[in-house]
Parts: sequence; structure tokens; C-alpha cells
Amino acid sequence: MFPDNIIATAKKRGLEEGRQEGRQKGRQEGRQEGRQEGEAAALVRLLTHRFGELEPGILARIEAAELSAIVTWFERAIDAADLDAVFQLD
Repeated sequence: MFPDNIIATAKKRGLEEGRQEGRQKGRQEGRQEGRQEGEAAALVRLLTHRFGELEPGILARIEAAELSAIVTWFERAIDAADLDAVFQLD
């Protein structure tokens, strides 16, 4: 059997490593979420500027979208003729 102090030290080390990993993952997820929200806000501004007030359904779709879709829609919105062209094939 291992002495109690060795077990306690190992548990402490394991807890600290777990906390550190959790903090890193949390920061990464926070950055991703922040980027997604920023890209979505930029897309809404661009669409509103180009096509006028957006319907609640469009806003909800943007809010629920993955970052990759938001980036794709933004790129399409730059020179799309209408909102349908922005959201085509999606």
C-alpha cells in the first residue's frame, strides 16, 4: 500500500491538473463563442445595411448558426442580389 501522504499528493496534483485543463478549455470555448457572436453581429449589420430590417426568422437563424455558416453567409452577402442568395442551399 502507498503511504497516505503520497496518495494525498497524487490526488492534489490530479485535481490541479484537472482544474488547469478545465480553465484552458473554458477560455478556448469562450473565445470561440465570442468570435461566433462577433461574426453574427457583423453579418446582421451587413444584411441590414444592404437589405433593410431583417425578419425575426432570419435573425434567429443567424443566432443559431455555426460559425462556418455565418462566415459563408457573410461572404455571400457582400455581393448578393437579395437575402435568398445569401442563404441559398442552406
